Amino acid sequence: MTARYSINDLEKITGIKAHTIRIWEKRYKVVTPERTKTNIRYYLDRDLKRLLNISTLNKHGIKISHIVRMPEEEIREKVVEINSDVHDHESQINSLVVAMIEFNEIAFERVLTDAIRKIGFETTVTHIIYPFLEKIGVLWQIGTINPAQEHFIVGLIRARLIVAIDGKGTVDKGRGKTFLLYLPEGELHEMGLLFYQFLLKSAGHQVIYLGQSLPYRDMLSVTRIRPVDYVFTYFIAALKPDEISSYLKDMARDLDVKKIFIAGLQISDPSIPIPEKVIPIQNADAFRDLLPSL
Repeated sequence: MTARYSINDLEKITGIKAHTIRIWEKRYKVVTPERTKTNIRYYLDRDLKRLLNISTLNKHGIKISHIVRMPEEEIREKVVEINSDVHDHESQINSLVVAMIEFNEIAFERVLTDAIRKIGFETTVTHIIYPFLEKIGVLWQIGTINPAQEHFIVGLIRARLIVAIDGKGTVDKGRGKTFLLYLPEGELHEMGLLFYQFLLKSAGHQVIYLGQSLPYRDMLSVTRIRPVDYVFTYFIAALKPDEISSYLKDMARDLDVKKIFIAGLQISDPSIPIPEKVIPIQNADAFRDLLPSL
């Protein structure tokens, strides 16, 4: 299925105001919208990719009047050059989106490899990969991302995370605290959980990683076989707010641990009461700062 974008969709993804896109379209023919049978304008992947690249160049001081005269190959080469700036995360994120749309593994790996080499793995994840995944979330919300695109890109990121985790080796028993990490039944998006596993192993803690969609009773059975100090889980999309509330109450009652850490999009819902034993984690930086006090 060919993705279709409204002009408001393009604004959300590229950061370019709809009004500006209309002006560029009229004055410079930057993009050429298609029209439905009822004369409603829409845009395609080619338009999104072009606007993402143009946005990158324009934010680096190249005037739109000059950009539109540049051959496409020159535009791409200039974007690659800009991506070498370790501080320009937005441009790197835009390039990752283009790589996803094109199923371009080489371009994707080039951006990540360069960033990891210059700013380190942790900073690359927190400043580039996480915001990129949030942008993918926008694409899901507007219904334009192809599931194959998401699987392609998540597979590449997951492979990077697993290699980084394996590189930390095994923590000797008795050293550090013991954390149990898992996703509740129905939760399948484990990118965040994998990164928290990396942070914990980097800090010298032991991790029991149980992965995706684990039934509650199975999680409990593990804690009865192997005592743990802390449990960490994510709430993204599988449960409704009232179900999360009930789930947290059960965890606080059933788990003999010091603290339960929770993260994910749904924990920001103010209607969900948080038991005293449960600690919401807003982001990876906050969790990293908390670790020395445990």
